Amino acid sequence: MIEVEHLTKTYNGRVNAVDDLSFTVEKGQIYGFLGPNGAGKSTTMNIITGYISATSGKVTVDGHDIFTEPKAAKRCIGYLPELPPLYTDLTPREYLNIAAGLKNVPKAERRTQIEEIMEMTGIQDVSERLIRHLSKGYRQRVGLAQAMIGYPDILILDEPTVGLDPKQIIEMRELIRSLRERHTVILSSHILSEVSAVCDTVLILSHGRLVASDTPENLSRRLSARNTLLLTAAVLAVTLVLGVLVDRIVLRPQGEPFADAEAMQAFLADAEQEGYASSILSVDAERHTVYLREEMLSVRARRASSREFFAAAMLMEMAYAFWRGRKLLREDEKPGGRS
Repeated sequence: MIEVEHLTKTYNGRVNAVDDLSFTVEKGQIYGFLGPNGAGKSTTMNIITGYISATSGKVTVDGHDIFTEPKAAKRCIGYLPELPPLYTDLTPREYLNIAAGLKNVPKAERRTQIEEIMEMTGIQDVSERLIRHLSKGYRQRVGLAQAMIGYPDILILDEPTVGLDPKQIIEMRELIRSLRERHTVILSSHILSEVSAVCDTVLILSHGRLVASDTPENLSRRLSARNTLLLTAAVLAVTLVLGVLVDRIVLRPQGEPFADAEAMQAFLADAEQEGYASSILSVDAERHTVYLREEMLSVRARRASSREFFAAAMLMEMAYAFWRGRKLLREDEKPGGRS
């Protein structure tokens, strides 16, 4: 559906906003660009949609080169920028009618198509109100409806939930999930739980480069393993400072499905008792899945004995020595390293 090959975008001859980026987007999937601000997510989307040019590389959309066949490629794409280009003096219906005209939707089909898309995005009830009077959530929905006009094969959504409250975020996620039946979707976010909740594949960008590409489940397992190591160090630090030991640590990947409804309910009951149920954003009972803001952590502590305290201190000293040795070894391996 989309082929990106060795894409590079350089500003002022020095700064690489996108650096030799390559990936493939398959039909009927939801993809998520994940990375901090400045990682190159929006720049990559702007190049794919033809809004800006690239310094080098190639982008093919449904067999059309975005640089040499821009009209044919853009017909396949619906785009929702981070700040939707809304005309606030118009109603959603008027705005979508203009969008349909710009996208060359046949006049005989416009009314029916607009009605269908307004129903899908849930804006029928506000279709006659001025956009300036709509909430942030409804404005995002109007922007998404604009992107869907013409029923393009690909929807590209830049930070579609930015600025929304938790309820609006859940509603937008459910709407995006429903789009995979008709569209291939690419969205961006800097929050792991955001892309984990809706995406089939996550592409992690850093400094314009692709550093990881995998399913949310596999990425969560990898991050959980890393977090467990960090938690081990944190537990030892707590032991030294407070003189306590942690009896139990529960670390559950975000969006990991339970075996059945009973297991999920037991987990939720335990979460409530432990006092971290407020971390839960939403519960998908049909999929036996709990979606979280962050990794879920439960800690129970008890007073450490003097023997346990000094044992923990020795472990910390050994961990530091190991880290220091690795650091010095890396310095030795660098050209012109320590002498």
